[in-house]
Amino acid sequence: MLSRLRRGAACAGGRPPGAAASRTDPWPALAIVPLSMGKSASIRDVAAAARVSVGTVSNVLNRAHVVSPETRKRVEEASRELGFVRSEAARQLRAGRSRSVGLLVLDVTNPFFTSLARGVEDHLAGASLSMILGDSNDDEDRQARYLTLLAEQRVRGVLVVPVGRPSPVLATLRQRDIPVVLLDTKAPDMGTCSVSVNNVGGGRAAVAHLIAQGHRRIAFVGSQGRERQVADRARGARAAMKAAGLKPDDLRRVRVETLSFDGGRAAARELLDVPARRRPTAAFCANDLLALGMLQELTQRGVGVPDDMALVGYDDIVFAEAAAVPLTSVRQPCPELARTAAQLLLDELSDGGHEHQQVVLSAQLVARRSSGAP
Repeated sequence: MLSRLRRGAACAGGRPPGAAASRTDPWPALAIVPLSMGKSASIRDVAAAARVSVGTVSNVLNRAHVVSPETRKRVEEASRELGFVRSEAARQLRAGRSRSVGLLVLDVTNPFFTSLARGVEDHLAGASLSMILGDSNDDEDRQARYLTLLAEQRVRGVLVVPVGRPSPVLATLRQRDIPVVLLDTKAPDMGTCSVSVNNVGGGRAAVAHLIAQGHRRIAFVGSQGRERQVADRARGARAAMKAAGLKPDDLRRVRVETLSFDGGRAAARELLDVPARRRPTAAFCANDLLALGMLQELTQRGVGVPDDMALVGYDDIVFAEAAAVPLTSVRQPCPELARTAAQLLLDELSDGGHEHQQVVLSAQLVARRSSGAP
C-alpha cells in the first residue's frame, strides 16, 4: 500500500507511539500514515515529510548542487519512502524542453554503433542528461519520422549519423531550433558541428596494406554508394591502387544490399563465381560485419583465409580479434568519436558564444592474420 510520510510532531503525541525522544537527533522520526489507494505522492508530500519547502525539493530534483548534502539526503530518503516519481511531462511543459538528447544511428545491430551509443550515453550522464536512441535502419523515411518524434519529445539536441546527404537532416532540425552534431560524417557547412573519421585515409591504409602483402587483384565490398562513409573508403582504396602504379579501375567493386553479415556472405558467393584466374585474391570490406560474413562463407566453401583470399574489414569491432581467423581491420576511434561529439553538443547547449567545429579523427590499421600479417 502507498504511504505518506509525515513528521511525528504532526501526529497526536508528537512522535509515533513507542518512539523515544533523542536529544542528539535534530530531526524527529518520521511517521508513516497510509495514502489512499491509487493516489501518488506529490512534491508537497515529500516536502512535508522531509521538513523542507517545496522549493527545496524542486532544487534537489533540478539543481542538487545548490542544496546541502544533509538536506538533500533527507529529501531523497523521503522520496524513496513515499515512492515519489516526478512528472517529466509536467516539467517539460513548464520548462519548454526535456533533459534528453536524441542519438540516431544507421544500424543499432552493428557493434560499432552500439559502442558509439554507450560512449555518448556515458558522457551525457555526467551532465545529468538522458539519451533517446533511434535506429534509422539506413532508411531516409524512417530517419525523418525519428527526427519528428525527437522534436515532439522536446529533446535538448540531437546527435545523428545521417542517411545519405546530411542537408535534409540539418534543415529539419534547424526549423525546430534544435542543436545538432553530425557523427561519422562532415557537415556540409560551418554552421553545424560534426565529428568524423578520415575514411579516405582509412581506405588507403587498408588497400596499401594488401598491396604490401603482394596482392594486385583486390575487391572492395560495399553498399550501393548512398553512405558517404563507404564512398570515402572506396575513394581511399582507389588512391592506394594508383599510388602503387595499378589502375584504380582495377579495384573490383562488389555492391551488397546491406552492410551486414548476410551481405558479406552474399559478396563471398559473388566473388567465388568469378573464374579463379580473374578472381581477386584479397577483399577490403566497408565494415567488419561484411568481412566476418565473408570469412564464414569462404571457410564453409573450403576457401582458405588468408592463403586463398585475404580479408580486411573496417571499424575493428569487438568481434574482429576474436574471429576464428583474427580479422585485420581499420580501427575507428569510437570512444573519442562519442566523447567529442557529446561534448560539442553540451558546449552548444550551455554557451551562447559557441563556435561550431568540424573535427576529423584519424583511423588506424590493425593488422592480424586474415590479411596474412604475422
